[in-house]
Order: sequence, then structure tokens, then C-alpha cells
Amino acid sequence: MGKKKKAKEIQADVVESAHKIWLAGLGALAVAEEEGSKLFKSLVERGENIESRGIEHVEKAKGAVTGVKVVAESYWETFERTIDDKISGVIKGIGVPSKDEIDSLSQRVEDLTKAVAKIKTTEAPKARAARKPAAKKTTTVKKTTTTKKPADKK
Repeated sequence: MGKKKKAKEIQADVVESAHKIWLAGLGALAVAEEEGSKLFKSLVERGENIESRGIEHVEKAKGAVTGVKVVAESYWETFERTIDDKISGVIKGIGVPSKDEIDSLSQRVEDLTKAVAKIKTTEAPKARAARKPAAKKTTTVKKTTTTKKPADKK
């Protein structure tokens, strides 16, 4: 019976060891669950911090880009004005009229055309009324005769 007793003790030890392993597994699961939640929360907090810093950096970068854009636009406008002034000076120098001068002259021509048309319409009836019918002229044609000179004899 010594062997049976020893086998039962070994069996009890194995069952007890298996039970302890089972309990250790449950404990590990509980710790993982608790620590996992804590770890998850910690990771979320770190992610939020990084995200807010990233947003700050993006906003700073946007501000810098906007500043550079304003400066570039200012330089471009100055460049355009300088080129326009130089071209205008050359065009004036060779005597080409500007668009404003041409527009002004066109307006003056239109005004003069209207004034002339108005004068024509107010004077035309007066001129017709003042005219008397002209008497018929008779023309006489005077006949001229030519005489031949005798040819010189030599």
C-alpha cells in the first residue's frame, strides 16, 4: 500500500499544482485586465498630448506660411508696378497715346458728332424755307468759225 499512497500523494500534488497554475493564470488575466486598462488610458493621454503639440506646430507653420505669402505678394506687387512704370515710360517716350487718352478722344469725337448732327437737323428746315425756286437759265452757245490761213510757199 505504500505505492498506492505515494501515487495518491503524487496525484494530489499534481492536482494541487494544476490548480495553482490555474489560479496563477486567472491572476495574470486579472492583472492584465487592470494593467491593460491603465496602460490603455496612459496611451490615450500620451496620444492626446502629442496630438495637441502637433496641432500647435501646424498652426505655427500656417502662420509662418501666411507671413511668407504676404511678403511674397507685396514684393510681386512692387515688381509689377515697377515693370508697368518702366513700360509706360517707354511707350510715352515714343509717343504712343495711353488708353485713357484714346478713351478721352473717342468721347470727344462722339460729343462733336452729336453736336454736328443736332446743328444739321435744326438748320436744315430753315435753309429749305429760305430758298426760292431758281429761274431757269437759258444758255446760248456762240458759234465760232475759224478760217484757214494759206500755207507759206518757199
